[in-house]
Amino acid sequence: MTQDYIGTKQITAWEQEKDGQPGYAVKYADGYVSWSPREVFEAAYLPMGHVGHLPPHQQRVIGEKVQLDDKVQKLNDFIGTEFFKTLPDAEQDRLLRQAMSMRDYATVLEERIGAF
Repeated sequence: MTQDYIGTKQITAWEQEKDGQPGYAVKYADGYVSWSPREVFEAAYLPMGHVGHLPPHQQRVIGEKVQLDDKVQKLNDFIGTEFFKTLPDAEQDRLLRQAMSMRDYATVLEERIGAF
């Protein structure tokens, strides 16, 4: 039986061309290094800056904040669309409450990061 998967992993990457094509060299936690075309890489990963000097648990908090900020931005963009206005009022309310909760969550993560 097949099913869909969604994954999260932290990697180290740097811009690198291959055969004249822009992309990224990618180093995984186990040391394996591969190459990915720019479009594929940028669709799959979000930059979180230079965090290698931090302990793993703090790196994960920063990664969590980066991912959450991306989701908040996408939800806010959706809320600003004409399609959003066509949704039933109850669904609009749920999405607005979700956005507010996500912003509160992001604030807590920001406070935690500020305490590192």
